[in-house]
Amino acid sequence: MVLEAIKKRQSVRSYREKEIPEEVLQQILEAGRLAPSASNQQGWKFIVVKEESLRKKLVPACKNQKFVGEAPVVIAGCATNLDHIMSNGEHSYPIDLAIALDHMSLEAASLGLGTCWIGAFYQDRVKEILGVPEDVRVVALMPVGYPRESGSKTERKPLSEIICYDKYTS
Repeated sequence: MVLEAIKKRQSVRSYREKEIPEEVLQQILEAGRLAPSASNQQGWKFIVVKEESLRKKLVPACKNQKFVGEAPVVIAGCATNLDHIMSNGEHSYPIDLAIALDHMSLEAASLGLGTCWIGAFYQDRVKEILGVPEDVRVVALMPVGYPRESGSKTERKPLSEIICYDKYTS
């Protein structure tokens, strides 16, 4: 069942003018809440942007990606703990937020909605629009809505090109 949602998920850049029922939105948000995080810190906050005027203000802050303003909801994934470094030497916040937002995008896909990962935005402008404090970082934005049309799936490399067993091989 999860693999079916993964196969359905695609980057949607055109949304219908259809509101997301509150119970559906809550299911999507719950999927993010249940995501694992380093040391179970859950060092995140999600801003659910429903107000049309705010979504429209996000468009220029997202390098004029118009579909950001068309989606009925935009979720901003914010890191509230920028200092935690895992024992492997990596900051946990980008990984933690990616896992949580991916959970949300897969739940959305399973419910017939589309999403798109947005990393192309001006941090300072988005923070100003959404009132994000200086010590918090917006990691990604994710428009959510009913797709206007079904998009085409992007090609993926075959497993043989990306999998190694036991040791790294070229």
